[in-house]
Amino acid sequence: MRSLRRFLDDVHPLFAKGGRFEKLAAVYEILDTVLYTPGEVTRGAPHVRDGIDLKRLMIMVVFAATPVALFGMWNTGYQANLAMAQMGIESAAGWRGGLIDLFGIGYDPASILASFFHGLLYFLPIYIVTLAAGGFWEVLFAAVRGHDVNEGFLVTSLLFALILPPTIPLWQVAMGMSFGVVIGKEVFGGVGKNFLNPALTGRAFLFFAYPSQISGDSVWTAVDGFSGATPLALLNQGGMEALQAADISWMQMFIGNIQGSLGETSALLCLLAAVMLIYTKVASWRIMAGVLVGMIATTLLFNWVDDGSNPMYSVPWHWHLVLGSFAFGMVFMATDPVSGSTTDTGRWIYGILIGFMIVLIRVANPAFPEGVMLAILFANVFAPLIDYFVIQANIKRRMRRNA
Repeated sequence: MRSLRRFLDDVHPLFAKGGRFEKLAAVYEILDTVLYTPGEVTRGAPHVRDGIDLKRLMIMVVFAATPVALFGMWNTGYQANLAMAQMGIESAAGWRGGLIDLFGIGYDPASILASFFHGLLYFLPIYIVTLAAGGFWEVLFAAVRGHDVNEGFLVTSLLFALILPPTIPLWQVAMGMSFGVVIGKEVFGGVGKNFLNPALTGRAFLFFAYPSQISGDSVWTAVDGFSGATPLALLNQGGMEALQAADISWMQMFIGNIQGSLGETSALLCLLAAVMLIYTKVASWRIMAGVLVGMIATTLLFNWVDDGSNPMYSVPWHWHLVLGSFAFGMVFMATDPVSGSTTDTGRWIYGILIGFMIVLIRVANPAFPEGVMLAILFANVFAPLIDYFVIQANIKRRMRRNA
């Protein structure tokens, strides 16, 4: 396919190099590479060629996350409609209620369409803002540096939207996305040079800057005046007895029809996405396995030393698997190929460190009942050091073998 630059050269000389609109043509060419193959590609030796490039790799992640996003839209609307029915509210407030009433869809929690449409009205604005904010900064930095726009922001935008509560203000979404892209990635050189996961960096910024809009019991269900603790918060407050009193089962949490972020509640769909990402070799199975090993080992250790002083000590490992954003973080966040470890042994160590830190934060630190975000960012910082020691150990082993 011809590049957009060549097409503009043919259409009018003003768009050609040296023409009056050369910079405008450069911006168009940058946008062109988001959806199409760049104009310069390797075509032969000595380059190593493969059937997958960065664009296809990113698209695979989007495909794997799409069922999670669709389920999240339904669950967001379902939780809202269920809460409205319990509170006796007949119509949602604002423009969302106007649209639902206009189309006559209603608020029946038993209706898949009613729940999905209600949830879509919360997810879509958040996702559009993440695309706009992320795309703006990507195009700006690409134009300044003279590089092509990388498709990574499409994945970052989707993942960032899925880890937010549905009630978050849109201006905070724009701030968090901007912080994640600029401070978490672009200041270090862009794609391939960031040492922190951009989506988690943006969420960490929002968590510490605006904690009341991204944590607590009133942000997870999109109904004004409704307050309900998530299963993880219930466990932290009263242990397994609190979950039983709330009539929340393990299978319900595994499927994901519970309160939570827009796309983090379904462990089932996250694990199915893991199968796809591992099969296509887009994500590292060693990192996922390491996270599981670290989580299980640390959980069993806390179960063993349980003295009854902390209700989280007695939580079994299979409950940690479906609690909070563990499955989502293990599949989509920990496996980031840039901010994670790159050596095979390093990936095991990196994953085990994440699993260990998640349980440690959840159990031993009452201020942060979730733990996944902080654990992955903590491991991101140590990933280069882990790879360094693994490589040095390999070098020393080979030197001894060949001495």
